[in-house]
Amino acid sequence: MEVKSLQFKARAAERLADPALQSKLKGAKQLFVGGRARVVAEFDQVGQAGDFETLRGVGADIRDTVLDDLDAWLEIFEARATAGGATVLWARDGREAQKLIVDIAKRHGVKKVIKSKSMLSEEAGLNEGLEAAGVQSVETDLGEYILQLAKEPPSHILAPAIHKNKEEVDELFARYHGRPVTPAGQIDIPALTREARVALREHFLSADMGISGGNFLIAETGSVALVTNEGNGRMVTTLPKVHVAVVGIEKLIPSLEDLSALLRLLPRSATGQTISNYVSLLTGPRAEAAEEGPEHMYFVLMDNGRSSLVGSDFQEMLRCIRCGACMNHCPVYQSIGGHAYGWVYPGPMGSVLTPLYNGLEKAPDLPQAATLCGQCSVVCPVKIPLPELLRKLREKQMEGGLRSWQEKWSLKAWGFFAARPRLYALATGIGARVLKVMGGDEGRIEKLPGLAEWSRGRDFPAPQGKTFRELYAARKDLH
Repeated sequence: MEVKSLQFKARAAERLADPALQSKLKGAKQLFVGGRARVVAEFDQVGQAGDFETLRGVGADIRDTVLDDLDAWLEIFEARATAGGATVLWARDGREAQKLIVDIAKRHGVKKVIKSKSMLSEEAGLNEGLEAAGVQSVETDLGEYILQLAKEPPSHILAPAIHKNKEEVDELFARYHGRPVTPAGQIDIPALTREARVALREHFLSADMGISGGNFLIAETGSVALVTNEGNGRMVTTLPKVHVAVVGIEKLIPSLEDLSALLRLLPRSATGQTISNYVSLLTGPRAEAAEEGPEHMYFVLMDNGRSSLVGSDFQEMLRCIRCGACMNHCPVYQSIGGHAYGWVYPGPMGSVLTPLYNGLEKAPDLPQAATLCGQCSVVCPVKIPLPELLRKLREKQMEGGLRSWQEKWSLKAWGFFAARPRLYALATGIGARVLKVMGGDEGRIEKLPGLAEWSRGRDFPAPQGKTFRELYAARKDLH
């Protein structure tokens, strides 16, 4: 998928000015944030396996165990998966993953592919690669199917069509399913989902190959674990004669016991469920005596920049289990949605991953697209210190000359004063008094000279006319 993060500011401004989108984002916040809070509280009350914070630490340790020796664990997985009858292939990047999967399709005479939701296939631009090779590719996740018809990328890693309302979906279905648009006020969401099932059923029964992602790869069994809320994932992986699982090399975990721990974290953090509707473990092609399952199974394990993070200051980002909790709780994502980020992964996780995988020069605004309030790190089920990683990216931008001279000059000026306490106190005292005068009787500043971004969408609150140190000293004198 093409990186469009260079236009982040313009795209964010468009989303902020879209009242319909703002309404949808507000509803999503209530759904995801409230749901997680409820099930975490319930988990702590039961206390059968310790509190949720303890479980987060367990999840982080499981992920670190593999990441600290990733090459060795990958070899173990390859050996176990191969012993189970699967073929393991390696892709350096999305382009190579495309080529490997197109080659598999040609080898088996595939004309149609059905897909379950996979952010990695979005990262690799897989649909475009298949279509260029003359292979029809059909998304079967409801949200992804809607967006494929709309020719749009996902805006959320869990609910890809969260920016669409039922009227927009009805118009799409009317256009592509050959029926009239439903009159206003008569649109029935269950009827729309049934309509999608009918349209997709033909594809499930006629596809030659199924492509899935993978939530986890289990080294001890050579299996892929899929966690979904729609039955399409099981049909994609069992009905066609060929199943291809496209998974990032960092998704490895050691054992099934570790999977059970992570399955307590993932759905609670993602959708506010104690467990997802479908949890599937897939190991190799079907046995000779079996009636269900693919005749051929392939794992395409993609790097695309992941191995370069191992052993670096950003290795902790590879713990990510793609739950979406960070974006659900991020005040920036809650205000602008996913498309403003310009690539596959939005929110705080995307603000770190997009620059790391594609280059800081292609996403210069994303490390700044966060308040560093810390909510993302507090809710991350595997304790990724996202604000700290964003700060490190900002440091790299400064070191690489990727920020404006005005910003560099401003920070140098601040550093000069901050290193000289008396001078700093004098300058801030003068500034506080000047800003108080600028605020007038209402105490609001409509426009800050030289700092227009601070007041572009809001009035800047004027200070009281004294610095914090002055106010604290006055309070201390009163006591």
